[in-house]
Amino acid sequence: MSYTIDRTFEGTDFASVVERTRAALAANGFGVLTEIDVKATLKKKIDQDIDDYLILGACNPKMAHQAIGIEPKVGAMLPCNVIVRRTGGNSVMVSAIDPQASMEAIPNDRLKSVAGEVRDMLRKAVEAI
Repeated sequence: MSYTIDRTFEGTDFASVVERTRAALAANGFGVLTEIDVKATLKKKIDQDIDDYLILGACNPKMAHQAIGIEPKVGAMLPCNVIVRRTGGNSVMVSAIDPQASMEAIPNDRLKSVAGEVRDMLRKAVEAI
């Protein structure tokens, strides 16, 4: 089982894919709670250069509330991270965590059901980019 939902874009600039990703997440019920510019952080902290790499912490409040109600410690695994990264040349890849794969570590069938719903929502968002 893959642990991410992926889509690659050829011949598209990084900023455009980031903008489209944000819009697709919003259109599918997710807000972006956190943003980590990994490229800038690694340059600042350890003076290392990498290709564009952004982590967006996406959350659907209704689904997060439902999951926390079922399993209060699940917050350690939230929000759902979505990365946008340059993969060489003009290729940009979007990878969203598969919540169902990440919830395999928690023995709770009700939570796995919610994770499946969130996976479907994230898959639709990635397809809509």
